[in-house]
Amino acid sequence: MTINHQIRLAARPMGLPKDSDWQRTEEPMPEPAEGQFLVKVLYLSLDPAMRGWMNDGKSYIPPVGLGEVMRAGAVGKVIASKHPKFSVGEVVVGTFGVQEYALSDGRAVNKIDPGLAPLPVWLGTLGMPGMTAYFGLLEVGEAKAGETVVVSGAAGAVGGVVGQIAKIKGCRVVGIAGGADKCRYAVEEMGFDACIDYKAEDVKTALKQHCPKGIDVYFDNVGGDILDAALTQITRGARIVICGAISQYNNTTPVKGPSNYMSLLVNRASMKGMVVFDYADRYAIAGREMAGWLVAGKLKSREDIVEGLQTFPETLLKLFKGENTGKLVLKVADDHE
Repeated sequence: MTINHQIRLAARPMGLPKDSDWQRTEEPMPEPAEGQFLVKVLYLSLDPAMRGWMNDGKSYIPPVGLGEVMRAGAVGKVIASKHPKFSVGEVVVGTFGVQEYALSDGRAVNKIDPGLAPLPVWLGTLGMPGMTAYFGLLEVGEAKAGETVVVSGAAGAVGGVVGQIAKIKGCRVVGIAGGADKCRYAVEEMGFDACIDYKAEDVKTALKQHCPKGIDVYFDNVGGDILDAALTQITRGARIVICGAISQYNNTTPVKGPSNYMSLLVNRASMKGMVVFDYADRYAIAGREMAGWLVAGKLKSREDIVEGLQTFPETLLKLFKGENTGKLVLKVADDHE
């Protein structure tokens, strides 16, 4: 009998998730019923948004229930099917959870072409982070050639793609990241014009230096003090895209809001939140354009891959400790198995 190893949410975390917030379980590998198919999970996507999904509060998506398999995006292979549109051997991406095998009825599951890009790329640049960057920058941020775009979390899965797309569109791009190595990566590998090390520099002073004409688009992944600093440097008519606030996710005190929000009034600027799921019906269009940029060498993808389903609790913490560069992916099984 084949065993399905799973990781379930055992308790609502207070601050950073700890090992006791998780339960490791084993079940027999499930069999598909009519209209279902069985996926062998190959790679799991680890994203900052997962921290919010653990909280029992109103959000854009229901929280993960206590005792449920932890929600996670994944790439996998169909190994059994009683579904007319999914065949054995096809590679798919969907929300399959932190487990080795998952049943699906096909809703919100897409087939992918493994020949176009390595499988982990479909969880990063061609997955949810890439779609977030694409629609957040171009639809919400309305970035235009010649404008100055600043992005925080610049060496992360979303921020790195935001900066590269902005360069493709003819913008000047300044990143904000933690540490000299991440800043070097943003400039030398991804083509940013500059990158500010928030751990070693005063962000407000550095933004004045690198954005002498001000910030036209600020793409925020971190919130807190860095958002506040950016608000002091925006231009008239600037657009601030609120994508995430990773600096605040594990707070045990109230979230720190922007104290410089009156800059929005003075500059007739806008601040708008975005959730990538709102653009799901257009993922394929964005994916085709981004795949073209990848093939042409205009867009680079970097994945930080850790092996082993059982390492999930500690690997997830890499996101909140700033230990990953690029897209954090957990390898569950080999592609050829």
